[in-house]
Amino acid sequence: MAFYHPLLFRLDAERAHGLTIAALAAWGKAGTPLAPSVPRLATTVAGIAFPNPVGLAAGVDKDGRAIDGFFGLGLGSVEIGTLTPVPQPGNPKPRIFRLPEDRAVINRLGFNNGGLDAALDRAKEHKRGKGVLGINVGANKDAADRTADYVHGVTRAATHADYITINISSPNTPGLRDLQHGAALRDLLAACTAAKGRTPIFLKVAPDLEPADIDDIARAAIDNRIDALIVNNTTITRPGLRSANAKETGGLSGAPLAPLARQRLADFRTATGAAIPLISVGGIGSGAEAYARLRAGASLVQLYTALVYEGPGLPARMLRDLDALLTRDGFASVGDAVGVDAS
Repeated sequence: MAFYHPLLFRLDAERAHGLTIAALAAWGKAGTPLAPSVPRLATTVAGIAFPNPVGLAAGVDKDGRAIDGFFGLGLGSVEIGTLTPVPQPGNPKPRIFRLPEDRAVINRLGFNNGGLDAALDRAKEHKRGKGVLGINVGANKDAADRTADYVHGVTRAATHADYITINISSPNTPGLRDLQHGAALRDLLAACTAAKGRTPIFLKVAPDLEPADIDDIARAAIDNRIDALIVNNTTITRPGLRSANAKETGGLSGAPLAPLARQRLADFRTATGAAIPLISVGGIGSGAEAYARLRAGASLVQLYTALVYEGPGLPARMLRDLDALLTRDGFASVGDAVGVDAS
């Protein structure tokens, strides 16, 4: 079941990932949870009760095959996807590259998934009440009308998800990030919020943004009553990498993304005036780092690449560390720590 194991690291990265998902799917049907619930870590964000603030980022369990297995690791939320209306194979292989010296990953998957309908059928089967289920939706690569794809995804996912994420920030679908700007962004958000019903809707943004972009996204999100911003996706920058795969194209995740992720969290905290909850992603691999993001203004955090290097025990360790840090600093609940260091 382990994410990090010498045998797994001898395999192609995508095959190792697939085996891990299969093992977690099997374990989730009968396995004992690895982390007990900690009442003071419970928090409410966008009207949703999260058992704790540590979640799984989209992209790990794209097709929703191991939802209960991931909840069993102690995660407070699991976000599946990105899911598109029609199944698509994604980009040619190889398309996932480990950078062990940097504790990072580069991927150029390209929204490979088995389609929205198949994943929603699996989502129906997971044991409700274990945690919060998010469904991340996107557009097919060859879609003539990408907004229509997003509206379809939101409409279909609304009855299955605790929240829906609009992903317009992947660097691996040509032209997708263009939806983060101007009228295209506002039209998309207006259409999706009209389609969501009562289900909260989150927006996932890129880290590779100019100050004017950040302000524009923040204003559009506020104007369209987006319930939370996920800050952020992978980066196309390559900050000081040492690994042999550093020159591969695609989105970079993991430890090298942490400084940029911290900066973007601060930027969006300022741009939104704390009017929208923020979920921080990128380079979070310890309870101490998660705690720092919460104190900097994140209401929740999400993990991906750290699980590859730290293994399945990471969420439980993080929860123990978060609880200890809250005790040390005299906070009665995790929500009390959110934003205390934000300027």
